[in-house]
This record gives sequence, C-alpha cells and structure tokens, in this order.
Amino acid sequence: MTEEMEEKRKVDSMLKLFELRLLRCSLANYRTLPRAAEDYCGEAAADYWLKSIKTLVDHIEKGEYIEALRSETARLVFEGTVVSECENTKQGAAKFYRQLEDRIADFLSGGGHGTPSGDNSWLDFVDITSDPEACCRAMLAMALGIAALSVFVQCNLTGPHADFPRFPFCYGPKQEIQILNECIEWDIWSSQQLMIDGCDLLGKYTLPQYFILAKMLLMKTRRKISECSKIYNDSVRSISWWVSRLLLVQQKILDERSSSLYEQLQMAMGETLKHFGQLTNVIEYWGNTLTESEVSDIVAASNLETGIEEHAYGHIDRTRQLLKYAETACALKLSVTGALGFRTVHQTEAKAQMVLVAASLDNKDQMRNSLVDDRSKIPQVYGRSELFPDSYGDSDILLAPKLIDEVKDGGIATTVDNVDGGNPKMLDTIKQAVILAQCLDIMKSTPDDEMQDWQMAPYIEAVDAQKLSHFMVRCFCQILRIHWERKRNRTKQRAIVMMDELVQEVGGGSTGVADRMHYAYCVCFPTISALRKEYAELMVSCGIIGDALRIFEDLELWDNLIYCYCLLGKKAAAMDLIKERLQHNPEDPRLWCSLGDVTLNDDNYIKALEVSGNRFARAERSLARSAYNRGAYKKSQSHWEAALALNSLHPDGWFALGSAALKARDFDKAIDGFTHAVQLDPDNGEAWNNIACLHMMKKRNKEAFIAFKEALKRNSWQMWENYSQVAMDIGNFVQALEAIKMVLDLTNNKRGDLNLLSKMVEEMESRKISSGCTIIRNDDTGHNLESNNSLSANDLSKMNTSHCADKPNNIVDTASVHTESYDGVKYSFETEQLVDLCGRILQQLVQSGEGGGEVWGLYARWHKFKGNSNMCTEALLKQVRAYQGSDLSHNEERFKKFARASVQLCEQYIDIASSTGSKRELNAAQMHLRNAIKQAGIFSGSEEYKALGACLQRVQQELQHASGEKDK
Repeated sequence: MTEEMEEKRKVDSMLKLFELRLLRCSLANYRTLPRAAEDYCGEAAADYWLKSIKTLVDHIEKGEYIEALRSETARLVFEGTVVSECENTKQGAAKFYRQLEDRIADFLSGGGHGTPSGDNSWLDFVDITSDPEACCRAMLAMALGIAALSVFVQCNLTGPHADFPRFPFCYGPKQEIQILNECIEWDIWSSQQLMIDGCDLLGKYTLPQYFILAKMLLMKTRRKISECSKIYNDSVRSISWWVSRLLLVQQKILDERSSSLYEQLQMAMGETLKHFGQLTNVIEYWGNTLTESEVSDIVAASNLETGIEEHAYGHIDRTRQLLKYAETACALKLSVTGALGFRTVHQTEAKAQMVLVAASLDNKDQMRNSLVDDRSKIPQVYGRSELFPDSYGDSDILLAPKLIDEVKDGGIATTVDNVDGGNPKMLDTIKQAVILAQCLDIMKSTPDDEMQDWQMAPYIEAVDAQKLSHFMVRCFCQILRIHWERKRNRTKQRAIVMMDELVQEVGGGSTGVADRMHYAYCVCFPTISALRKEYAELMVSCGIIGDALRIFEDLELWDNLIYCYCLLGKKAAAMDLIKERLQHNPEDPRLWCSLGDVTLNDDNYIKALEVSGNRFARAERSLARSAYNRGAYKKSQSHWEAALALNSLHPDGWFALGSAALKARDFDKAIDGFTHAVQLDPDNGEAWNNIACLHMMKKRNKEAFIAFKEALKRNSWQMWENYSQVAMDIGNFVQALEAIKMVLDLTNNKRGDLNLLSKMVEEMESRKISSGCTIIRNDDTGHNLESNNSLSANDLSKMNTSHCADKPNNIVDTASVHTESYDGVKYSFETEQLVDLCGRILQQLVQSGEGGGEVWGLYARWHKFKGNSNMCTEALLKQVRAYQGSDLSHNEERFKKFARASVQLCEQYIDIASSTGSKRELNAAQMHLRNAIKQAGIFSGSEEYKALGACLQRVQQELQHASGEKDK
C-alpha cells in the first residue's frame, strides 16, 4: 500500500509539473526556467503515460503543435475513428466528429489501451482503474487540446501564417487523408459550428477543424473531471483555465456577444479564480516548485484574463475590480500625474502633459534590469524599434512627449529622457499587460470622445517606453496607439503606416511561434481577420477604397464590401458579386442577408433563415427593422423576440424591441425591453430615460424617479432633453432651462431645442403682456438642430397620456414677489431666473454659431424683453444676414424666413426712429426693403412678399412724416 501511495504521489507531482510547463508556454518569465521533465521525471519517466505526456509537452514548448497532434502519442486518443466511412460533405464531417467525440469520451473512461506499436504487454503492469491513470489520460487529452487550440490561435490570432493541412489527423488511408486535406466542405461545416447562438463570424478564419477538435478535447476532459472529482482527486486543475481561454477565443471570432458562451465562461472563469486567483491557492497546488515572483505572475494573469472576459461582455465594475486585483497581485501601483513637456517637434513652450507613474512594490523588476544588457538570459523579447520603426514619415507630432520635469518616487515616465539617467525603469511583461488593460476600463467607463484617447495615452506611452516587451504585449500597445492616432487629423496618415506595419508583422515577421504565445491571452488583441478589417476600414476613411475592397472580399465581409461599392457608385457590381458567390455556396445565410440589404427584399432574409434552419439571428433582426420601417410594429416586435431568443446578449436588440413594443402600445413589453437593454449596457442613458417616461405615464413615480436618477448618472443628453420637456409640461420653467443648458454642454452646443426655447421666450413675453407692454412676435419658432430618437414626454402625450400639470408641493410660488424690473416693469424672482437662464443659453448658442437665424431671432426677442433696443436691432440684423445667400431667390422657404425677419428688423428701425427722431434707421430700412423686394421678384405672389411691400410703404410714410416735421 505504501509503494502504491508513493507511486500515486510521484505521478501526481509529475502531472502538476507538466501543467506548469504548459502554463509557462503562455506565461513566460524573464529568467531561465527549469525544465520540469528533465529535472523531476527521474524513474517515473519509464512509465508509459508520463513519457507520452512528456513527448506532447516537449512539442508544445517548442511551438511544434502539428507534430504533437500527429505524434505516435496522439494515436492513443484518436486511433479507432474511421475516416474512410465518412463522405466529403458536411454530413460526412458531422458523422466523423460525432465518432471522434465518442472516441474521446471512451478514452477518458479507460477504453482503447493499445500502444501505437500494437504491443499491449505494458498493460500487464498498469492498473487501468487506478486514479493515477485516469489523471494521466485527462492530462494527455488536455495537452492534445492545447496543441489543437494553439494551431488555431497561431493561424488566426498571433501569427505567423503557416501552410498547415486542413484536416488535423494523419491516421487512416493516405488517399482519404489527402482528399480531406483538400476538401473545403468539412471546413464550411466546422465554421458553421463556431457560429453559436445565431452569431455570425467576424470575417474568414482558417483551420476551423482544429478549433472543433480542441473544444471537444478540452470540454470533454473538463466535464469528465467534474463528474468524477473523487477519482481525479482535484488534479489537473488548470483544465478550467484552458477551457476559459478556448471559449474566449471563440467569442473573439464572433461579431457579437454569445449568451451561451457567456454562461460557460462564467463557470470556467469561476473555477480558474477559485484555483489560481489567490497566492495561497497557487502555492498550495505547486508548492516550492514555483518562485515567489512566478506565483504572483500566475495570480495576476488569472485575474487579468478574467477581467478581459468581463470587459468583452461590458461588465464595467467587475472588470475594474479584477484589474485592481491583478495590479495588486503583481505588486504594482499606478497613478497619473502631470509634468511639463513638448508634444511637437517645433513646440517652444512646454505644456502640461499627463504622465503615468508605475511604482513597483517588489524587486522583480530590479532582477530584470540586471539582465537588460545580457539578452541571452531572457526569453525572446523586443524593444519597440525591433518590431516597429521609431518614426513614421514626416509627422511633427512626437510619439511620446519630451518631458522636462523629473518623475520621482521610483516611478516610470512615458519617455526615456527623464528617469535613471535617460533609462526608464524596466517593468516585467505581466505588469506591462496590466498597465495596458487599464485602457479597457477607460474605454468602457468614459464617453467615446477625444478626451478618452488622451486619458489612455499615458498608459500607452508608458509601455511604449519599455526597452523589452514580449511580442503580443508590444503588438497590443501598438494597436491601442493606432486607435488613438487615427482620430487626429495630424497623425491619421501615421496611423495608416503603423497599421500596415502591424498587419505585416503579425502575419509574418521573424518572431518564433512559441514566443508569440507568451501573454497572448493576457491582452485584448484582435484576431488577424478583425485586424485586417480594421485596417481596411481605416483605408476607407482615408479614401483608399480599392485596396480596402480586396481585403473585404478576401475576408468575406460582404456588408463592408457593399458599402465600398456604394461609395464608388457601383451598387450593381456588389449585387453581381454576391449572386456569383451564392452560386458556389447557396447555403451561406450571410450572403442571403447581404443580398437582402442591397435589394431591400425581405424574401432574401427569409431565405437566409431557411438555409440556417431558423438559427441566424441577423436575418431575424433585418426582418424586424424592415417591418418597423413599414410601420408594422407588431410584426417587428415578434421578429425582435425571435432574434433575442437566439441570442439574448444584444443590447441594441432589446432597445429596438422596446421601441417596437412602444409603437405597438405594448407598454409592459416596452419596459421589459428597455430594462434588458440597461442590464446589458448600464450606460445607455436613452434607455434609462425611456423607462422613466413609461413609468411616469403609468403613474409609477417611485420607479420613474429611480430610472431618472440612473439616467442622470450617465449624463445622457437624451435624458436631459426629455427631462426639459417634462419640466416644461408641468410648468417648471427654470428646471426646463437648466436641462436645456445641460444638453448644450453635453453635446458641445450641437443640439439646442429651439422649439422649447421659443416657448420659454413666449412665456416671458406673456408675463410682459400682462403689464401692458408691446413685444416682438416671431412666427418662425424653429426646430431642433437634430432629430431625437429617444422617447420624450411629447411622445407620450401624443399617445393620449397625460402628465401632472400641477406644481410639486415643494415648489414655492413666488409669482407675487417682485424683485427685478426690465424696461420699467417689475417681475417676480422666478421670472428673473427665467430671463437670466434663457439669456445665458441663447448667448451660448449664438457664440457657438449653431442654430442659425432662428437663434438670432430668439436672442432679439430676449433683448427686446430686457429693453435693450440697440442689442435687439443688432440681433435682428444678424438674423436677416443668416438667411441671406445665393439660393435666396430660389428657395421659397428660406425667402419666407428672410422676409419675416426683414419686416421685424424694419419695424424695430421704425420704433427707434420714432423715439429718437433720427432718419438714419428709416433710410437703412428703406434701402434694405428695396433690395429685398428686388431680389425676391419670383415670389411676388406670396404673403411674405406683400408684407415686405407694405412695410416699405410704412417706412416711406415715416420718412415723409419725419421730413415734414423737420421742415416745420
């Protein structure tokens, strides 16, 4: 019994070391790592299982993944699956992989004991029912799954491109294997299996059969270990980590989030954090095999990868929490500070720059710094200039600011000019990955504007300044820089050059296969297809349509291809190309949907559903949008429900469902749709606003208040705009103006509700009318600068719903308290606030240049209310000039606005002349009206033209009267 226990302990120890070696393939350290198999196998290496596993692990460490899958060891799992009985069709592929799945399950359960050589004599010395053998079988299957996954990742994520056979196996008749290596039907079937929950693939991916094989091996192994936990005695814990990586890779290749994958990822990542998320658990599992620094790397990596997964599904708070755990695990303290520096070559005056200070709380980086000059002691790492050029073209914008202030406290600056005698402190690669991951949090938690890019800049520049980084971390840093620089006109050209360099380096380059796997799962780097798609979209934005077309066609991104052809005015060419591809592949639902987008024919979407077996969510969404545009809201609602039944992780879909249900007057379903939308995207202020308005309509004031509070947190301009409508409806004019002010601030003055502002000015004027004063009336009230797609109080009122018109009890009525006077008339404190706020808003609009003549008209009325005749005249004059233009004599609507404004201006001139006795204003009015009548002869039959003539007669009468008075 003692010998048996000792043997089990040895096997268990060896398996843990093999697990560690496989993890080290993806988490390299900056030091020479011990070879676990050579140092620790000893006599146990004679055991057949351990020798077989060692063979696979050796191949994987060298990046020889195909050799691992085609080794004699792999026969233990795969031999027995019959290839010759399967046809070269999709049905044949389905039959073969069903057999393979059964074969894997049989192997994990103890079946198929023959050695590759056919010699079974070794079985006499092995107890096939023992726990060690079960663990060995699981370990062997996991190693094969990792090899298959690595082939797929190499060809579709890390590069370089390799000419691997389509069929992963070499066991069977050579002629059959050769045929399958050339058959694309099995690849098409495999790609369809990747399109889970009706999600489409984000481009074209190579070698999908390897991913299918990896998923079968890893998922079957994990399920077997979970079902028989007593037999495996909590061994092979890292299987959950590899399953998480596999599922996250599958999510990366899809064009939208998958609810099924999310559920599986949550379970796998939960197990990963349970086993490897804390230092004590990692030390307990591997004992003294690990160094202290390696323990922290594993803990940081597990939290970092889980954080990336949460980021992929839009969970901001959870992502931030996990990134903080990773930061703590690798003894890193990050803070952003300011320092004076220069951003351009020709800049003479230093300006404040944001700088990242990354303080390392351990001595691991000191060890790394000591190895900088001896690169032979470090696994393959690169400086920036070794992968990408230090400069691009003739841009005068520096890649990183040149700082003049020194960063203290042992920190790291974004340039090499200011720390440790010109050398920035070197950070371990896992810390660099944690730094770059902060950009993911910034992307999700801040508005998508120019400021967001500048908030990410210190993190990008800090890693860019590092002398040594692993390949994938350096590439991730480069793609983040490209995302930043492509949004600036002065660096957009440089971004294109950077992207071209990056695509070439990932697709080819001299970096070894195994070296590219280091930290590949610790960064949110796009797949090669997604990277090329982004490159093509960048080309399109710069007008390089021809090259972009070729990339989109190669990736089979038909929607992007159609868009490019439409830009070139060749919509018919796009249709011909899609029809040609349909002749070769009539069962591709993506092609049918693209054809439907070009022809606007719903029959093509129905055909897409038919060929996909009603499992293509995009087709349902297209039918839903088409029905909504036709006004068939009930039908649109049913299509959205069908699409969301396939994949519920689609926030835009839930929002659209809510909108369709709202139009169909199914208010409960509308609330349900908008609620699901905010659960998936908590920052959707428009959805929060709609929930609040619907609850208000149903008199659920408590729920409406909570929803409005959530909307306010997001600073959504849609919410503020609708809030202004609600406040106006219930008579809270000051609150309505404050909300309008917030809308202007949030939209950079791009969206001003001129209709609401006109009502505010009318409200002021109505209070002045009660005092017997005359006012300017502007019939041209104007409209919003943009259309509002969110639900507003006006939308609800049109549905025969009412709002409370009474003032809230906590509003003090100050109508009788006179505190201010305008033009000799006293007004209440509330009116004073109303006038002041309205004036500030109008002034903000006219200074921004938004709104045109309508804003100047309202501004003139506001000055008239204040009794400032000169400013009123100036505003009216600018209103008239805003309507003038070359098309005035051809655009009737523009002429009408111009004529009304001209009449108001001339009436103001008459008022000034009558009060001052001056003829200058009357002469200016006469000259303006004569010119206006001369230009607008084509509209001589309109009422506005007649009004100009009548006004001219009045001006002339006033001039005659003034001349007569002067003669007297």
